[in-house]
Amino acid sequence: MSAQPPRTTDKPDLDDALRAIDGVEGWLSEDQARRLWNAALGVRSGGQIVEIGSFRGRSTIVLSRAAAEGVGIVAIDPHGGGDRGPQEISPDQVRGDEDNRVFRANLEGAGVNGRVRHVRLMSDEAHGGVDGPIDMLYVDGAHRYKPARDDIAAWGARVPVGGTLLVHDAYNAIGVMLAQLRLLFFSREWRYVGRSRSLAQYRRLPMSAGERVTNALRQAVHIPYFVRNLVIKVALVARLRPVARLLGQPDEDAWPY
Repeated sequence: MSAQPPRTTDKPDLDDALRAIDGVEGWLSEDQARRLWNAALGVRSGGQIVEIGSFRGRSTIVLSRAAAEGVGIVAIDPHGGGDRGPQEISPDQVRGDEDNRVFRANLEGAGVNGRVRHVRLMSDEAHGGVDGPIDMLYVDGAHRYKPARDDIAAWGARVPVGGTLLVHDAYNAIGVMLAQLRLLFFSREWRYVGRSRSLAQYRRLPMSAGERVTNALRQAVHIPYFVRNLVIKVALVARLRPVARLLGQPDEDAWPY
């Protein structure tokens, strides 16, 4: 793996970050990287960014390249070899140790290893390893309903008013979609900002009853996107690749994200 140079200027540069993640394995598209980048730019020095689910560092590098000096960056991932992608759910310690090695090598190659504190625990065990409020929370952990719900609820409770929550595989994974419906669609405090494919963004702001209805409707209009992704997954499992192609999946062998 060739090392990526550090920033070419003192000002964060998205193009530099995109070059730094070129070849880094993971499920983060360029438009999603841009959304993460812009959210991280908004965290002031002294603030904290927490990422749940780092895999091999693709999103971690983007966040680290964008964050201002003095912003703490915490990556929470047990690297246990499970919950690492479609059809790779069961733990595998050998695979997990390799993920951890590559994660560190990727951060080092991107020039950000010193900026990131890695908490190698399951997210529900990691609260004691993270102090203080979380100005930006990025949730991309296990996509089953219970862990997704718990990550959004428990870690989201640590985001102060005005803070940002981003959820990957929103409108995509069934478990995440159910957690969205339970916790975010009718929330009194999570205002929907927008999405880039399956990356949904929220801001913690109190809302009136009328604003909550509008907020729910703004999210509900994207349910057809969830249905489309679900059909694509069924088609891929059933080896009906022409159906996936017809629905706009560019890579007929890749899970939508």
